[in-house]
Formats: sequence, C-alpha cells, structure tokens
Amino acid sequence: MLSIRNLSKTFASAGEPVHVLRGIDLDLKAGERIALTGESGSGKSTLLHLIAGLDVADGGTIRLEDTEITKLSDAGRAGLRRDRIGLVFQQFNLIPSLSVADNLAFQARIADRHDAAWSSELIERLGLGNLLKRYPEQLSGGQQQRVAIGRALATKPLLLLADEPTGNLDEATAEDVLALARDLVTRTGCGFLMVTHSLHLAATLDRQVNLHAGRIA
Repeated sequence: MLSIRNLSKTFASAGEPVHVLRGIDLDLKAGERIALTGESGSGKSTLLHLIAGLDVADGGTIRLEDTEITKLSDAGRAGLRRDRIGLVFQQFNLIPSLSVADNLAFQARIADRHDAAWSSELIERLGLGNLLKRYPEQLSGGQQQRVAIGRALATKPLLLLADEPTGNLDEATAEDVLALARDLVTRTGCGFLMVTHSLHLAATLDRQVNLHAGRIA
C-alpha cells in the first residue's frame, strides 16, 4: 500500500550538507502497524513529513497505492493529506475556537467525506460523548489526543501517520491512547506508521523499523 524506494533528503547547516536520509527503502501493507524508532536526528520525522507531502525529497520515490507522492504538486500533496492521509502530532494541533464536535468533523467536512455513522462510532470508541461541547483548552492532554486521532480517522484514510503522538502524555495515558489508535486502525484497515522514542510502545505494533544516521538499521 505504501512503497518507498531509495529515498534521500539533504539539508544545509552552516553551509554544509547534512544527509538526513540516505537511500531509504520501506514497504507498509494495508492494515499493517509499524513503529519507526531511532535516536534523535536519525531522520524519523523527516521521513514522516516526506510521506505526508509536507516536504519534498531530493531523490527516490514514495508511492501510496496508485499515487506517486514524489511527483505531485503542492496542491496535489495538500489534496492527498485532505483525502487519503491522516496526521497526528505530539502537539495536538486542535483548532482552539472550535468545539470538540467541530474539531472531530473538521477534516472530513473539508474532504466532503463526513460519515455520520462512522463519526458516532469514533465518538463512542474514543469516549468523547460527554465532551463534544467543550473546547480544547477545557480538555486534558489525553482527551485532546483522542480528539486528534478521531479527526485524523474521520475520513477513513488509507494511511495514518503519527509523529510522537504520546510524547506529551504520561505513561498510563499514552498506553491508553495508543491502544485506542491501534484498535481503530484495525477497524478501518488503514496503514499506520508511528514515530516513537518509546521501545515499550513500539513493541505493541506489528513491526519496528529502526533508523540510524539516515538509514534503516
């Protein structure tokens, strides 16, 4: 479902090239859940951003089913994120002026893919039924991340990308939130790629991929 071949990315630092990714090959099947691990600076977040089309690779290819992401325009990549890729970050990135209900529906409505029955199931499974009228500032960190996961899955994306989604949560809350994410990913059949520094949480997914110095170790 996701196929990455010979992917490379270089940044400039103090006038010198820094090779962040050096020929990455990676495949992810529909319904598969992969943890992306590695020390700080190994290229984990860069890889996730390239897959999401938030940045552009220097070389190589990224293909999501029949779409080659590395050949898309800015507008094409934005459309892909709107319609086929769900994103969850360490910073919850909820819209502070919108209620929980409106945050949950935001991406699905923009994509014109709002499904009332699926939305109701997400609300129930994420335990958000009593919080729909609240605003992000009125929620705990764990509650905010549940809303972020619900928003990302509301469109039933092909791929869910998560960058340290439990980084701002205590251990017990992190395990609870990730368990919900795993369950909902299984329910939708989408692929799941999660960047995490936690080897404990990584072990709860189907497979672990470790990056070291821009290469898969």
